[in-house]
Amino acid sequence: MQNASRAVRNEGREIGFTPTMGYLHEGHLSLVREAKKKDQNVGVSIYVNPTQFCPGEDFERYPREEARDFTLLEKENVDWIFLPSNEEIYPDGFSTYIEPPSSSRGWCGDSRPGHFRGVCTIIAILLNIVRPTRMYLGQKDAQQAAVIRRLVKDLRFGTDIVVCPTVRESDGLAMSSRNTYLSYEERRSALILYETLLNGIECYHGGECDAEMILLKGAEKIKAVPEVKPDYLGIVHPDTFQSVKTIEDGNLYIGSIYIGKTRLIDNMIFQREG
Repeated sequence: MQNASRAVRNEGREIGFTPTMGYLHEGHLSLVREAKKKDQNVGVSIYVNPTQFCPGEDFERYPREEARDFTLLEKENVDWIFLPSNEEIYPDGFSTYIEPPSSSRGWCGDSRPGHFRGVCTIIAILLNIVRPTRMYLGQKDAQQAAVIRRLVKDLRFGTDIVVCPTVRESDGLAMSSRNTYLSYEERRSALILYETLLNGIECYHGGECDAEMILLKGAEKIKAVPEVKPDYLGIVHPDTFQSVKTIEDGNLYIGSIYIGKTRLIDNMIFQREG
């Protein structure tokens, strides 16, 4: 991978890169398509990173189907697929990890202790291997995107981070590889997160700027669905992930819920219409 990347860069071509954990869906493929608009060489990594899973999480059962992923990526005409082994990423004696930036605190950082340490470490490794011009991430994982933007800036990787819009199912549910865990009934209940966030955005369009008021309404909506266990709701600055009291354009409405053992996240951007 390092040799192939070096050859591309020596030819003066730009590399677009999308890191994934596989079991690809339309959200991942939208990142590939965006990369192909801007970069002459486009590739994807598939690696289920063990260090970003907390004890008791779904590392062992995380969906894996490489043949299916390859078929999807071939249809998108990617130039390469990087499929490293655990031994290549974390060889014997590996003991260097990256402390995540302050934007990792709270929210997913609290719900998943150690998660962003693993994310920062694997992203640093992949960036050092691939050396892409641009890396493409999804807005659904907004805190992760903020953490990676800070990581890349602070450690001077020289890669541009491109965050692309969340891709949703026809009913609004944010696409996620973990959606496959949901039963039919759970899938219907999961929509409450999307509906809650959308309602908050609509309140903002109607003139409401008090974050506390919107969060109270949101908590009530989620509480009304007994099958759903709330994890968090917040309204935050998109870079620092600090809570805000008065909402402004560009702030994020973020949320996380549990349905059974499945944890789902989503977010929306506050932006006045027109």
